[in-house]
Amino acid sequence: MKFVTPFLALATAVHAHYNFPSMISGTTTTPAWQFVRQWTGYYTFDPVQNVASEDIRCNVNGSTAFAPNTLSLAAGSTVGFSANPDIYHPGPLLVYMAKVPAGKTAANFDGSGAVWFKIYEEGPTFGGQALTWPTDSATSVSFKIPAATPSGDYLLRVEHIGLHVAQSSGGAQFYLSCGQITVTGGGSGTPGPLVSFPGAYKATDPGILINVYYPVPTSYTPPGPAVWTG
Repeated sequence: MKFVTPFLALATAVHAHYNFPSMISGTTTTPAWQFVRQWTGYYTFDPVQNVASEDIRCNVNGSTAFAPNTLSLAAGSTVGFSANPDIYHPGPLLVYMAKVPAGKTAANFDGSGAVWFKIYEEGPTFGGQALTWPTDSATSVSFKIPAATPSGDYLLRVEHIGLHVAQSSGGAQFYLSCGQITVTGGGSGTPGPLVSFPGAYKATDPGILINVYYPVPTSYTPPGPAVWTG
């Protein structure tokens, strides 16, 4: 019989979870939680599992856990987030932005209202005996700020959904962070569709309530709106 000590069980659980503490601009990885909001309990690496909770917006208390700084990024540039320790579970990567309204800044906006639009999503490849996820074991993720994004302050929300136990409602695990950015050299696009968090997802969405192991899916639809490409 195999016995697992409490310490080993805790270490395994922590290793299986992850967070996104830093942004990556060019070849520079910013210090942890300097431009990314340090949500309550970040050191537990625990996911959000209730899509109806405000925690689904920027993680636990992340709506008001403002970061000390805001990162300047050019429209059309590539940006990323580091993963700590690495992306362990199968599932999609989704990225959203929220335009900060007049009278607010990225450093004091709570992200409320229908202000979020999706700029990137990455699903699985199909074929064989299992789905293949591009983020498997990734230590960072990257994507582009659409060139048509208007200049100004935004929240930048990265989200990876762990689907390893998503066959029952509430089983999907949302690993997410919000960064604070200022877009420079922007265009004249009209980002959309706009959604709110909470509100954008339902626990029964087919991209959230799903068995990714058996029978092996032949298609996958990420939750949320269509990607705005500018």
